[in-house]
Amino acid sequence: MVSEGFIPNHYAIGSVLRACQVIGSCGSRLGLQIHGFISKTRYAFDVVVCNVLISMYGSCLNSAACAWRVFDGIQIKNSISWNSIISIYAQRGDAISSFELFSSMQQEGLASSFKPSEYTFGSLITAAAASVDCGLFLLEQLLAKIQKSGFLQDLYVASAFVSGFARFGLLDTAKMIFGHMGVRNVVSMNGLMAGLVKQKWGEEATKVFMEMKDLVSINSDSYVVLLSAFAEFSCLEEGRRKGKEVHACVIRTGSSESKIAVGNGLINMYAKCGKINDACSVFRLMVNKDLVSWNSIISGLDHNECFGDALMSFCTMRSTGLMPSNFTLISALSSCGSLGWMRMGGQLHCEALKVGLDMDVSVSNALLAQYAETGCITESKKVFSLMPEYDQVSWNSIIGAFSNSETSISEAVGHFIEMMRSGWSLNKVTFINILAAVSSLSRLELVHQIHALVLKYSVMEDCAIENALLCCYGKCGEMNNCGTIFSRMSDRRDDVSWNSMISGYIHNELLPKAMDLVWLMLQNGQRLDCFTFATVLSACASVATLERGMEVHASGIRACLQSDVVVGSALVDMYSKCGRIDYALRFFGLMPVRNVYSWNSMISGYARHGHGDKALELFSKMKLEGQPPDHVTFVGILSACSHVGLVDQGFDHFESMSKVYGLNPRMEHFSCMVDLFGRAGELDKIEDFINRMPMRPNGFIWRTVLGACSRANGRKTNLGRRAAEMLLELEPQNATNYVLMANMYASGGMWEDVAKSRAAMREAAVKKEAGCSWVTMKDSVHVFVAGDKSHPDNDAIYEKLGELHKKMRDAGYIPQVKFALYDLELENKEELLSYHSEKLAIAFVLTRKSELPIRIMKNLRVCGDCHSAFKYISQIVGRQILLRDSNRFHHFRDVMPGSRTVKLSSASTEIVELLAVSRRDITPSTDCLAPPEH
Repeated sequence: MVSEGFIPNHYAIGSVLRACQVIGSCGSRLGLQIHGFISKTRYAFDVVVCNVLISMYGSCLNSAACAWRVFDGIQIKNSISWNSIISIYAQRGDAISSFELFSSMQQEGLASSFKPSEYTFGSLITAAAASVDCGLFLLEQLLAKIQKSGFLQDLYVASAFVSGFARFGLLDTAKMIFGHMGVRNVVSMNGLMAGLVKQKWGEEATKVFMEMKDLVSINSDSYVVLLSAFAEFSCLEEGRRKGKEVHACVIRTGSSESKIAVGNGLINMYAKCGKINDACSVFRLMVNKDLVSWNSIISGLDHNECFGDALMSFCTMRSTGLMPSNFTLISALSSCGSLGWMRMGGQLHCEALKVGLDMDVSVSNALLAQYAETGCITESKKVFSLMPEYDQVSWNSIIGAFSNSETSISEAVGHFIEMMRSGWSLNKVTFINILAAVSSLSRLELVHQIHALVLKYSVMEDCAIENALLCCYGKCGEMNNCGTIFSRMSDRRDDVSWNSMISGYIHNELLPKAMDLVWLMLQNGQRLDCFTFATVLSACASVATLERGMEVHASGIRACLQSDVVVGSALVDMYSKCGRIDYALRFFGLMPVRNVYSWNSMISGYARHGHGDKALELFSKMKLEGQPPDHVTFVGILSACSHVGLVDQGFDHFESMSKVYGLNPRMEHFSCMVDLFGRAGELDKIEDFINRMPMRPNGFIWRTVLGACSRANGRKTNLGRRAAEMLLELEPQNATNYVLMANMYASGGMWEDVAKSRAAMREAAVKKEAGCSWVTMKDSVHVFVAGDKSHPDNDAIYEKLGELHKKMRDAGYIPQVKFALYDLELENKEELLSYHSEKLAIAFVLTRKSELPIRIMKNLRVCGDCHSAFKYISQIVGRQILLRDSNRFHHFRDVMPGSRTVKLSSASTEIVELLAVSRRDITPSTDCLAPPEH
């Protein structure tokens, strides 16, 4: 028309612009060209043409700024102009701009004949419904105004009100408006259903559909909303059944094939109802798929923990040429974080940069979470610093990232303070994340301050917050506060609440109270979960209470949890730490599934019991079965090599950590190597090894060096002096350092230096931990210190000890006086050795009639003389002795010929003991199962 020389009028121009609008984003370029053409004609400011331009810019380019420039250029505006510009801002969710325009419209309408129409009010209701802050207030004002104007009977306005009030949860108001509507259509029904679904009232939404389906003309949107309701059913099984019925209905009507939206709704419904295979089947059978289809299946796979399939689907979608949206990237990043795929996460980050979505706040939040889950804290910091704007999720994500990183916990507190200073409101997630950080710091004052904020924000009644506070106070040693919170929870207690209390008691070495709480759980009918059993078993292992451990094991059998991999691993660890390595091996062999923790528990158990060869053999089997080792595995392996003196083999394993398995050795691995060289007497290698360490040795390594020098009988005193100097610089208040230094000088006969070391200890005002040994009998725990004469059975104990000494000397025992680290006469040294705490403990046990193995615990290392003496005692009394010191187990099992001791096999003993325990319930005990403080 233009090329023929005709100048189109405003009707022709309006028609062409509407055509561009119908085409969508593809018509935006043509629309801009036409706008450029008409700007040179007299129709540039024509109200009809400008009204169409406003509408085109709003729908094609989503540019409110361009639409506003056109609107502002109209000299004489009509009601269509105002309605068009208000509609654009309403669709963008900009309630403030929409109502400001409405106010201007009313002021200008006073001098004109036009007034707000149903379209004006419909747009304003949409804008108010999208506003989180003041939307409900605006809706209530609009309702009052519209009731006066008489537009409430209008189908379009009433439907918008129903949807708006339903979205804010005012379902009674929405139902009231819906009930008073003279005419209802599918839009009003869909709006009410959508509001009910948003409030998670799926059954109510389904009921509305069933009541209205024969009164209105159902469309594809109705089915989409209905399908979304089934995932909100209180019983998901019922929701799945209803969803299948609707699926059959849309197949009969052909809606699933003709409408992509219905297919997408089916995918969402099946995925959210836990039927991801059905969701995949629907997706595969869809003839036409759009970006929403791909987003739905990727999100569904991620939601159902099919993370690898979700990322494969993302790659397949990209191969079709579709560009990912922010929803696609969010789901893909979530799957990457769950799998710990750092490289794939970086590639997705690049993808976001390419399509310009890296500045989207939701995508940035997903990147924050993904980098945090994969341990890339530096990248999380960088993403957060580059974000142009933050929302509440952004702050929660960065605080959560720092809370989960041991090296950045203090930064979590800093960002929490900065979040408050920036005016952001704190929610449940914020408090849970910051409490996790404060829990690791164990700063009681900070916990009190955050507890006060929790009360201020009125979220104390939330179970997750209460559980987080229980954990915090427990780690800070405030069990009274834990008890107060726990008692107030009453019906809100869940498994986490009980486990947090039990963990708190165990952390504060209150094992009897922890066991009493387990008993209370059973009395209340509370089902014990795997975490509870594993926690209590670990506590039993930490204080080597075999009796209690077996009681917990029996309860685990009754709860049918013995085959759980977590409980199984804890059982292996408990039995090995309680001296029953045979039980540990048996239950390790019975485990149907093993993880790296199971293997580590057994390997460490062998190392602890001095079975280095068996530990190395098990390590080889672990690798053959395809289980990759971790850092903990190598601590056990290096300890095993240390106990059996395999220096070269231990060094090879140390080297393989980085060269074969890609594991960078940590401080504990360097410490194991120092101990390995020290036990083998290769002190020259220790000095060279420390000098080549990539990190500065800590106090534990220097203590290991000093211990090695103490056993060297005066050799390498210079190395020992260097270690002592470093220890006094790093840990001047640690009494063990002074004791080791004195022992080193005493082993070389340097008594003047011994005196100086003890004087330095007195000057530093530190107190050495007293050595003590204890045995658990049926009646109670009996604790002994060297030369102790306070026990009620004191006379019998010393009489038995004298009897043992006589028999030991007759058998060839010679006291090793070099372990009496005092400058005394020979007779005095022998007497000093005779009354060590472990010897008193075994003498006490032998005053009781029994043929069971003797188990003795000691808080410090056992001396060489006692080790030698126990060999003779085991032969004399014909009983097995297990002595656990602060470092390892010592087994003495040399039964004399002719002994009438009846020895059960490992399996038989296990059956007898477990059957006995399984007949007992766990009952509260007032016995002190751990050694008292000294």
